Amino acid sequence: MTASQHGNLWRASSKEALSAGPLDRALSVDLAVIGGGFSGSAAALQAARSGASVALLEARTIGHGGSGRNVGLANAGLWLKPDEILAELGEDAGRALIARLGAAPDLVYGIIEREEISCEATRNGTLHCAHAPSGMDDLRARFRQGNAHGAPLQLLDAAEAQERVGSASVHGALFDPRAGTVQPLAYCRGLARAATRAGARIFEDSPVTNITRAGDSWRVTCNGQTVQAGALLMATNAYHAPLAGAQPPAYTPVHFGQFATAPMPASARARILARGEGCWDTALVMSSFRTDQAGRMILGGMGNLDGPGGGIHAGWARRKLRQLFPEIADLPFEHAWCGRIAMTSDHIPKIVEIGPNALSCFGYSGRGIGPGTVFGTASAEALLSGDLSGLPLVPVKGHDESLTALKGSYYEFGATLMHAAGAR
Repeated sequence: MTASQHGNLWRASSKEALSAGPLDRALSVDLAVIGGGFSGSAAALQAARSGASVALLEARTIGHGGSGRNVGLANAGLWLKPDEILAELGEDAGRALIARLGAAPDLVYGIIEREEISCEATRNGTLHCAHAPSGMDDLRARFRQGNAHGAPLQLLDAAEAQERVGSASVHGALFDPRAGTVQPLAYCRGLARAATRAGARIFEDSPVTNITRAGDSWRVTCNGQTVQAGALLMATNAYHAPLAGAQPPAYTPVHFGQFATAPMPASARARILARGEGCWDTALVMSSFRTDQAGRMILGGMGNLDGPGGGIHAGWARRKLRQLFPEIADLPFEHAWCGRIAMTSDHIPKIVEIGPNALSCFGYSGRGIGPGTVFGTASAEALLSGDLSGLPLVPVKGHDESLTALKGSYYEFGATLMHAAGAR
């Protein structure tokens, strides 16, 4: 099974739809946004709600990139532990980011409710599961550090975790009641739909080819047309396409693949993740698992399903399903897909000033929904007001990463090796 053979579940099940034509005329706007993922769509929505004119240019379709291929966990915070964030950013900046992203699910679910986005929003928390007894050491550290910053985390022992997950293969879990799950493509489309309703102009099939600074405004070239904008946000993340005139985001591309079963029988649904939490584990090569509204089991792991190791990743998924949930081990996988993650070397997102009144935000390292919504919303506010102090991070003038292609190949090779031997 490869991603191209069976396709993206989120595209098949999204109840949100958006049809936007390509840019076909010259425009003059307050804010131009490049990229129609979580960050770009949230920025367009915030700008339009504030009364600004905004044009969003998406090279393919809204949510085509990582936002529409996401696991769908609306997490609070980053993948890093709080103490690691403080070590990277310093006390003040670190605490500010921890607090801001700790409240990210409030922003996400608040927008969903306000804009009536139909995206299977389920705010019943997430479970970070210990894949082995040794994984509890990591969870205990996260529990102590998170609660020290006010996070209402709960540490579950093996018996309670196994009951909540419906699997004897977890050895404890860290429960975060702030978080939850969404249908990620539907959420992204819903953001864009709400932005359009608020007055934003959204264009699909509109790849930007050039950005230039002209006087006190930006000129964005797309489809042979020009968009003149007072401010510019580049929100292309891991799906950035080459364009002239702007520093590209620097990150290591990491693939993450997912497999979705047929809907589980009622008896299994009553025992497996019956409360609807989203899960991921403490393994070195992380796995995720969750259910959707129809009762499908969605299992994910690092790896490019369309690459040379696609068959190995698919074999691992079948074994992993059997290991976690023996009673549904033979359910067929009806969908398989993968996407790219933009991973920074320190696993902290970046906001880069690419010019006057122009920002680029990227590098969520697998945490796109909450941070992407926060960063996009805040970037729109900052660019339109000219006050950058409200951004979740102090913007930098430039950001470089070395050997990104080699690192990406290393991660893929490692995931393939681990999956070849794993869950046996």
